Formats: sequence, C-alpha cells, structure tokens
Amino acid sequence: MTATGPTVRRRLGPEERRAVILAAARAAFATASYAEVGVPEVARRAGGSPAIVFHYFGSKEGLYAALLEADMNDLAERQQAADAALPPNTSARDRVRTWVLAHLDHVAAHARGSLAREEPVATAAIRDRAREKDLAFLAEILQPADAVRDRFALLGFLGFLDAVGAAWASDGCPEDDRHPLVEAALGALQGGLGDWRR
Repeated sequence: MTATGPTVRRRLGPEERRAVILAAARAAFATASYAEVGVPEVARRAGGSPAIVFHYFGSKEGLYAALLEADMNDLAERQQAADAALPPNTSARDRVRTWVLAHLDHVAAHARGSLAREEPVATAAIRDRAREKDLAFLAEILQPADAVRDRFALLGFLGFLDAVGAAWASDGCPEDDRHPLVEAALGALQGGLGDWRR
C-alpha cells in the first residue's frame, strides 16, 4: 500500500484570487438577494477569509459592484458577438431580435439576481454606463433620423425590456414565453420609432 503525502495547495495569484471570489459571489447572489448574502458566506465559498474579500473589493458593496460590472460587460460582449455572427445585410429588425435574444439568455442565467431590486448605491452608475452602451449599439443598428425622439424611443424600449425580462424571470423563464416576449419587445420599439429606419 502506498502512502500519500499531504495535498499541497497552489497559491493563487491576485487575478486568479479575484476571479475565484467573484465566482463565489456570483453563486451566492444567484440564490439570494443582496441583503441576504454576507461577506463571510462569499469568503467560505471562495475558500478564504472575509479579510481577503475586503482586501480585493473593499466592502460588500464594492464586491457586488465589481460582479455587476463584470456581468454587464459579459452581456455586452455576447450581444456584440451575436450581432457580428449575423450575415451581411441582415435587417435592423433581425439584428435587434438577435440582441434581445442574447439579453434574454443573460436574464435566464441570472434569473434570481434579476429579481433582487434592492442594490447598493454604487450599482446605479454601472447600470447607467451599461444603458449608454446599449443606446449607442442600438443607434448604430437603427441609424436614427431624429436624435431626440429616437433616444426617447430607445430608452422606452430598454425600460420595457427590463420590465418584461423581470416578469419572465419571476415566472421561471419559461421557454414557451420567450418568442411572445421578443415579439412584444420588437413591437414596442417599432411603435416608438414609427419604422425600422433600415
């Protein structure tokens, strides 16, 4: 019988440690609201101490803000990749449809978090930046003719998409409801714009 020695744990570098903590936070917030999750729980999931979490993120609010920013950046990258994969000369409507479907995939992957509306103050600026990126991306697709009117139409569309996405998440993200949700969102945008511009 061969004796085995003690397991040697590899020391993680700063970026790896940060990624492990963010993954632990993502798992914790996937099943509970912001108020329900404590730093000790995240630290336990990450295999470290609360002091390590505070070292990397400063506070629970800083941790949540970093997690939200990473998720918003991931969503934007997925939406842009889905758009880039479309064939040339795809209609504006179909490009927006693809963008909405990528958004719904994100909602489904973060369904519990989508319902947790109590968030720290720091997240407002992150959500504002993400919204401005959304507006710029949609404006590039739609080539607005009336900057002010179309901005209002796009803001209304994004608000509508947030609301119906949250309702869909609260129902458990049923796949049968995905198509009607997309069609409702596209109809809301077309109604706001008056036409698809391209």
